[in-house]
Amino acid sequence: MDTPGADAPTRDQPDHAEALSMRGITKRFGTTVACDAVDFDVRSGEIHGLLGQNGAGKSTLMKVLTGLLTPDAGSVLLRGQPVVVHDPLAAASLGIGMVHQHFSIVEALTVWENVALGDRAKIDKRRAIAETEELSERYGLDVDPRAVVRDLSAGQRQRVELLKCLRRDPSLLILDEPTSVLTLQESAELFRILRSTVKQEDRAVVLISHKLDEILASTDRVTIMRDGSVVARMDTADADAPTLANEMVGRPVALERLAGALGLVDVAAARDAGDGDAGHDFDRGTSPPVLQVVEARVHADDGRPLLNGLSLEVRAGEILGLAGVEGNGQAALAAVLHSLVELDSGSVSVEGTEIRTGRAGAMMDAGVAVVPADRHAAGCVLEMSVAENLVLDNLGSVSRGHRVSRQLTLDNARRLMEEFDIRASSPDSLMGALSGGNQQRVVLARALSRSPKLLVADQPSHGLDVGAVAYVAEMLRDAADDGMAVLLISAELEEVLSLSDRIAVIHRGEIMGVLEPSEFDSETIALMMGGQRA
Repeated sequence: MDTPGADAPTRDQPDHAEALSMRGITKRFGTTVACDAVDFDVRSGEIHGLLGQNGAGKSTLMKVLTGLLTPDAGSVLLRGQPVVVHDPLAAASLGIGMVHQHFSIVEALTVWENVALGDRAKIDKRRAIAETEELSERYGLDVDPRAVVRDLSAGQRQRVELLKCLRRDPSLLILDEPTSVLTLQESAELFRILRSTVKQEDRAVVLISHKLDEILASTDRVTIMRDGSVVARMDTADADAPTLANEMVGRPVALERLAGALGLVDVAAARDAGDGDAGHDFDRGTSPPVLQVVEARVHADDGRPLLNGLSLEVRAGEILGLAGVEGNGQAALAAVLHSLVELDSGSVSVEGTEIRTGRAGAMMDAGVAVVPADRHAAGCVLEMSVAENLVLDNLGSVSRGHRVSRQLTLDNARRLMEEFDIRASSPDSLMGALSGGNQQRVVLARALSRSPKLLVADQPSHGLDVGAVAYVAEMLRDAADDGMAVLLISAELEEVLSLSDRIAVIHRGEIMGVLEPSEFDSETIALMMGGQRA
């Protein structure tokens, strides 16, 4: 239902005309209705938030708008005029620009080359550099046109993406999760620039984000989708986090449990107010370290340091959160703990015993289980059944002699499907037929069923909706409460704040400091993520 007050004037832009009107947009994929007669309006001069869980229909709606999908029904009007958007080139010619969640820039090229990429006319280097500098100054997007993109920070790369888009002078700008790889300072600067641009140039912005704090601080109006339909529209000034969360999920939710999923830094930081150990069944304060990493160094093939003297330890019964902007050594550390990469120097010990790195199976034999960042690439085999996926790394447990027993495999699957609430029609269901949340439950169930000494959870909520994120958080918390050591690697600061007993901050392969619960502060952590030591 539409929230009362949906048509009231916005707080900053009271009388602007509609820049975009989408009417009755319907898109089906077989029997699935991804968008069901959706109406969506954006006014000139506003930042409009588009919220919804995974599968709500947001991406489908925006793909229709940008010409990546053709709707089965409905119409699109720009500034009151009906248009047909055949493809992305047509969208660009109509003044529609989109900055996607994942960077589409070429790392080997310079900033100016990326900004000019796609031009059909002959490119004049001097003119292109001058145009990039002018755009950079005009919009406050400070970046060196001559810099090579691979040498830039995530925040600077995001600026390049924006410059590419703004150079084509869009009247309607769509931003898909634009701050997923930015620090808090970089995020605040991005929205300061956007707000200034929208006001001065009467542009329209659609902001797709799962972070409620971001939506509440940056938008004028909000549209919320669920199950392919619009369920609420409201002025942001009339909204609050509980209202937005309830509309997204379709039921009342406990914000403390979903803080990481919804981007609520303040709620996450307030967890267990004043009592960081509330609810813990295990006395982690006196527990010995399970994992010790000492002066770990790993270099890329081109000589760049991925881990640069990194040291940390994880104790039994705690969740140690590793916070940092993506690309600062987290992937290399996870690869080392997954026996995929050998250290150039340094050591890794589990319960005091040094483990040889880079040797297949050594970490697993030592009691280390890893939930990989990309479950499709490294966590499961989509073409195999749920039952088979649940024993991929432990065939001996379901074997008789030298043969894998189908009955033991099915019995194991039924037990774990019930224990971890894995929703599939049968143990023989193909992994690829499961939702992302259920696929992650399979990966978690396989890891936890071995009762590891250390669980490495690498980006465990990536790509999951809020319900699945809450379940993953509960599993990690329960594992630590039972005495397991948990290393949580996450680019989502909110997730780290809401789950961790201690927080280590990584920057360019080094640990900037380790914080106790009394020291948890989002601004301090953000500064450390940018390279400032504790």
